[in-house]
Order: sequence, then C-alpha cells, then structure tokens
Amino acid sequence: DEIQDGGGDYFTGHYMVRMDSGINKIEDLKGKVLATNGLGTGVHMSMTALLKRHGLEEKRDYTVIEVPFPAMTAVLKDKKADMMTTTTPFIWAPELQAIGKTLFTNKDAIGTSELSFWAMRDSFIKKNRAAVVDLLEDMLRSIRWYKDPANRKEGIELIAKFMKRPPAAFEQWIFTKKDFYRDPDLLVDLGALQHNVDTMKEIGVIKESMDVKKYADLSMMKEAAARLKK
Repeated sequence: DEIQDGGGDYFTGHYMVRMDSGINKIEDLKGKVLATNGLGTGVHMSMTALLKRHGLEEKRDYTVIEVPFPAMTAVLKDKKADMMTTTTPFIWAPELQAIGKTLFTNKDAIGTSELSFWAMRDSFIKKNRAAVVDLLEDMLRSIRWYKDPANRKEGIELIAKFMKRPPAAFEQWIFTKKDFYRDPDLLVDLGALQHNVDTMKEIGVIKESMDVKKYADLSMMKEAAARLKK
C-alpha cells in the first residue's frame, strides 16, 4: 500500500463549486460542466458513481472536461467549469479557499479508496521473493522515517529539494491529517479495494467484478514488517 484516500480521518479528495454558484446539492449539477483531472481516473469514477446514485448520468445530464490539478482553481474562478476536482496540496491555495466551497468528497462518494498500491507478476515474485521482501523492508523503513516527527524538518527539506519547491509548500500538510493515509505496515486495505472494484462494475467501467483476495498476497509485506519489530 502507498496511500489511501479517506482512510480514517485523513485527507480525502474534494469536489468544489464556487461559493456564488447557487449549487448546494448534487441535483443542482444537472446541466453543468464538471472538471476532472482525467477521464477514467479514480476521482472521475467516484464522481460518476455518486451522481449516478442521484439520478444524473454523464453526457445526458452533465458534461465532463479534463483539467490538470494545478489549473483547476483558474478554471473554477473563470467559470469555465461549475465544479472542480481537487486534492492536496492544491486545495490549500488561498485563492481557492477564497472562492470555493466543498459540495462533496471522494469519501462521501465511495468510502475509503485504495488510491495507490504495488502489484507484481506472480512469476517474478517466485523468482525474486527474497529480494522483494528486502525491498518492502526498505520501503517501510523509509516511510516510517519520514513520518517520525523527529525527522520532519529534514524530511521536508529532502522532498522540497527533489520537487524543486520551497519547504513552505509542504509544511502545512505533508505527513499530517491533511495528507493521505498510509497504513503503518503498508498493508493494502482489501475491503476498501473490493468496494472500489465493485463500484467500477456499478458504473460500467468493467463488465464483471472480481474477488480481489484471490489476487492478493500480503505475506511479504507482513514478513518485512515483522523484521522491524524484532
């Protein structure tokens, strides 16, 4: 597991409208233009699922346009879209906070989302299992180091240098409750993932659902975590 949207009381993606838009409920989006970061993305599917439950169908009842996250605030400000999708860190921009309000969140739409996780071919794992466990141990060590308050200043400086941004751009949110949830042992939430897959079937992204547990093996991650508890 890398990050989960809406895990516990951590950050979840927001769907925002202008404060002066007159849009106060899902049904008010009928006939409107909605901005997502990309068709087929997780946030697009969440939006589609929630609106579908409120009787609104894409193309028939509303129009979706694709806008990169950094450009979302400008699109909403210029009224080129009636609703935008946003995530951290863009949501904390003062300009957006001044004009926008949250209509619903990703968690409102589909609950916790397994937003990012690792997958490997079974044949690769069989050939390289020991090395994979070593890799997972290194990954777990690194994430625990970054999440340790004692390392916060140095960690933010490393991230800022890599991203070529000032440290202040990260201080407000990264590795706090304003950031996405990360499981302490980096274990995938299979229940959340199953719900995500079922939602994909519900809105027609895939024809059939599947039992994700049949394709999951968390034993290597658990082995890596056990090493750090010795």
